[in-house]
Amino acid sequence: MGLQQFLIIGAILFFIGLFGAFTKRNTIVVLMCIELMFNAVNLTAVAMSRYVVPYNNNHGVLIPETILTGHIFSIFIITIAAAEIAIGLAIVIALVRNYKSVFISDAKELKH
Repeated sequence: MGLQQFLIIGAILFFIGLFGAFTKRNTIVVLMCIELMFNAVNLTAVAMSRYVVPYNNNHGVLIPETILTGHIFSIFIITIAAAEIAIGLAIVIALVRNYKSVFISDAKELKH
């Protein structure tokens, strides 16, 4: 598989997640769609890191500073996604305890 196929798959996954995040009412499904978008970004970052790597012209050796940039970026995204899930699940638990519902429309009432 080439870079173009990875970018197409990443774009498809991202837009599936975006569509689900905008159209679904269930909080858990929206969190899963956001995670799908994060994973699409991870896929494209690692693919770009793998296929777009500068070479040293003198010896034909990879430059070590640029080899793992996409992988390190993906680790940061995974860390942010874990924090997002922890906060999101806390909100879902608060919704279920107070309103016995997991719909996003019920989250507006948590402000008061």
